[in-house]
Amino acid sequence: MAENALNEILLQQVEQALDSIRPYLKTDGGDVRVLDITEDKIVQLELMGACGSCPMSAMTFKGGIEQAIMRAVPEIKGIEAVNLTPMDV
Repeated sequence: MAENALNEILLQQVEQALDSIRPYLKTDGGDVRVLDITEDKIVQLELMGACGSCPMSAMTFKGGIEQAIMRAVPEIKGIEAVNLTPMDV
């Protein structure tokens, strides 16, 4: 019971952090959706719209999405994007 309540609070905090960067994602036709927060406090995200197939999505994920969540919700231990487009380096 307490674990569910904690995850609900964390989910709300993660959503607030994402709301701070969603306008930038939506400008380029993309968005992000929280799929789950694991017991290990790993946030699993899905990049949607243009973000799901953009070759720059890895940079957007690391430089924007991940940093926004980690700054706003220090309890989160990591972030994973289930459909991140790998960067061709």
